[in-house]
Amino acid sequence: MTSYAASTARAEMSELRRLKTLLPPELQSWVTIEVATAVNPPLITSEEIGRDEIEIQIDMPKWDQLAIDQRNLLFWHEVGRVQADTVPRDGWEMAALAIGLGGAVGELWVQDGLLLLLAMGLSGFAGWRLYNKNNGEKVLKEAIEADERAIALATRFGYTLPNAYKSLGSALKTLIEQTPKKKLRQRYEGRLAALKKSAAKAKERMQQRSPAAEFDY
Repeated sequence: MTSYAASTARAEMSELRRLKTLLPPELQSWVTIEVATAVNPPLITSEEIGRDEIEIQIDMPKWDQLAIDQRNLLFWHEVGRVQADTVPRDGWEMAALAIGLGGAVGELWVQDGLLLLLAMGLSGFAGWRLYNKNNGEKVLKEAIEADERAIALATRFGYTLPNAYKSLGSALKTLIEQTPKKKLRQRYEGRLAALKKSAAKAKERMQQRSPAAEFDY
């Protein structure tokens, strides 16, 4: 049992070290990669853990089920989110919303109009921030942009453009098949549809520059 646990830990550390080599040099000093410890975590996610410090967290049991090329492109998608500064900040909005609502109730009781307006303003701002963070269209748009960055990163690390598209498309298809939650599955489907359109445009551009060029996707 101990041997199995030690072997698993070594495999996880080896994968984390491998992924570290896939970080662009300009991110290596402030982006860390760790095994996710939450209960039923996402496959891969990022969060801000300090001033100018981002941690990418990976659910290793799910991660190990993917092919290397699929892992690489999904990892670069997350790196793309870091580059675009779309990683969620610490969740102060919920606390601010609770404080604002609590304050509004209190000021109704004491009938202080100015403080009531301030409390309602805080609640409104926090609610607006929460809406924007969870807006489906905005989240999908940011994910599609991160996919484009992942393709660019893949070519930077030696992938051909067709293979980059193929690997990310394969990863998204696998996630669609494995995801029971309808909302999340639809997001993956939206990303895959956008990726296919992007691949078609890339193929067209390549063939315009070189009619004999092949783009197998």
